[in-house]
Amino acid sequence: MSSVADSDLSGLRRRRFPALQALLADPITGIALVLVVGFLLTAALAPWLAPYPPTQINVLHKLQPPSAEHWFGTDHLGRDLLSRVIYGARTALMIAIVSVSIAGIVGLILGLIAGYGPRWLDGILVLTFDSLNSLPMIMFALAIITVAGAGTGTLILVIAMTSFPSYARLIRAQTLALKNSDYILAERLFDASPFRILFIHLLPNVVGPLIILLSMDIPVVIMVEAGLSFLGLGVRPPTPSWGSILYDGYTSIRAAPFVVIFGGLPLILATLGFTFLGEGLRDYLDPRLRAGRPG
Repeated sequence: MSSVADSDLSGLRRRRFPALQALLADPITGIALVLVVGFLLTAALAPWLAPYPPTQINVLHKLQPPSAEHWFGTDHLGRDLLSRVIYGARTALMIAIVSVSIAGIVGLILGLIAGYGPRWLDGILVLTFDSLNSLPMIMFALAIITVAGAGTGTLILVIAMTSFPSYARLIRAQTLALKNSDYILAERLFDASPFRILFIHLLPNVVGPLIILLSMDIPVVIMVEAGLSFLGLGVRPPTPSWGSILYDGYTSIRAAPFVVIFGGLPLILATLGFTFLGEGLRDYLDPRLRAGRPG
């Protein structure tokens, strides 16, 4: 009797959380999910997890190796490296999630309009997408930062402006493939408004591939933010950033190599975690790939 109840309970859990069960079925995706959730919790709970304020300077204790007092050691200004790494996770994830979300929303709206709108409007939007896609991100970032100055807001703007054209082209292609479907033609026969067709009928059918692309672009944005901060073009000091931590460690790598190690390790783990989780979501959300998987 107990075994039957346990079986019913496990079946209920599988029915309630099918997506989580599917993701955890793959060990690599499961590890990636744990890493991503860990980084998200670290970023959210940074004020409670960091043992010291991330900008607290103590030059008398600069470049101290890892110890019981400073688990990751200290940097060239005596700031606690563990605290800066924890707050650096908040900086990296905030910039990545906000910029990718803005780019995704803009790309979604413009892609729907380009795919469903008149041909002349489609041509203008596609020309705009191609023009922005042709701009090298670093050169575009240099131009924007020269005008607006370095900072978190500028970095988000640069990433969003260089990312949304690829999202818009994806949504446009999906919309063009669906705009003459039977259910869309039926809605037109009933004089449904373009707004209803776009956001009630087309949107749910094109958003899946966009979610996959957004999830797989988050690690790219994290690397871009770290690279620009390493070059001094990202967030302004003393805001903690994994890129600026790497730069500080690079300038003193012979005296304190642990700064580079502890500054680069979370960047590597976050990139791998989001990348493999994105691939797992792609396999789950894409019916063609899911059909070919065993089980």
